[in-house]
Amino acid sequence: MRTKRLSMADIPEAAALLRKGELVAFPTETVYGLGADACNADAVRAVFAAKGRPADNPLIVHIAETAQIGSVAREVPPIALRLAEAFWPGPLTMVLPKRDCIPEVTSGGLDTVGIRLPAHPAARTLIREAGCPVAAPSANRSGRPSPTTARHVLDDMDGRIAAVLDGGQCEVGVESTVICFDDPETIHVLRPGLICAEELLPYAGAVYVDPAVFEQAAPDAKVASPGMKYKHYAPRARILPVEADSFDGYAAYVRAHADAHTWCLLFDTDPEVPGIPCMRYGDDGARQAHDLFCRFRELDAAGAVTVYVRCPSSQGRSLGVYNRLMRAAGFEVIHL
Repeated sequence: MRTKRLSMADIPEAAALLRKGELVAFPTETVYGLGADACNADAVRAVFAAKGRPADNPLIVHIAETAQIGSVAREVPPIALRLAEAFWPGPLTMVLPKRDCIPEVTSGGLDTVGIRLPAHPAARTLIREAGCPVAAPSANRSGRPSPTTARHVLDDMDGRIAAVLDGGQCEVGVESTVICFDDPETIHVLRPGLICAEELLPYAGAVYVDPAVFEQAAPDAKVASPGMKYKHYAPRARILPVEADSFDGYAAYVRAHADAHTWCLLFDTDPEVPGIPCMRYGDDGARQAHDLFCRFRELDAAGAVTVYVRCPSSQGRSLGVYNRLMRAAGFEVIHL
């Protein structure tokens, strides 16, 4: 059966589907999420089946109000409340000890759960009307670029889920920043996003970024956040980030290695590489985050086989984009 494409006026219908244990994709400010009742183990198992997602890759639970955090987490430290006041609603997920109402299938077998209050008003209205916390990974087949439009969702999930709530294009474009707390005043960044370590530091004694952001985690590692262990975000084309000191160095390398199916993914201000088709994805972290997954899908549609990507900075807001590129490339990077 085909997946229903619902409008914002159909949020009550989407909420009713969630209450029945069905799967509904919905917009957030980051990417489209694939929603299920987080407390319904069978519904959550259906999320893993629809996505083809490994069972040890935990899901993020979405709530509609900050006050609901205590209904999902059994412990909420003061630092988490400070961060919620500063960044919620918004693209920040906090990993906290879970209550028993969250089954282990939702948390990937861990006794913790990632919790987020999304900024998109349709997402919060849907969660509120469904009357339950909503587990929602990105609404794509596992490993594919995350969807930032309803069309992207249908390209991957049509016939696998009950409905998609069409809220237009997502504003941020990459998934939320995921953090946990190693002690009462230390923030541990598990997955970078639009909210960067520098923005978190005023609310903590220290902030550090997990090594798995920059390198492949061990196959047997237990991870507390999505996006830390497996190859993710990848189009069908081979993604090759190129770290170069200048555009000229990048261009010379690409010209020396290009064939008929090579494309370039460039910054907006870069000149063209003569004779090689290109797309562009912004010059700063926020713009690149917004454009990256759309460009990946457009490159597939254009028939690209190999894509040499101008590598962004690994600092500040650009770190989230850098991390997604590394994951999409399987950490295969060309260093010039």
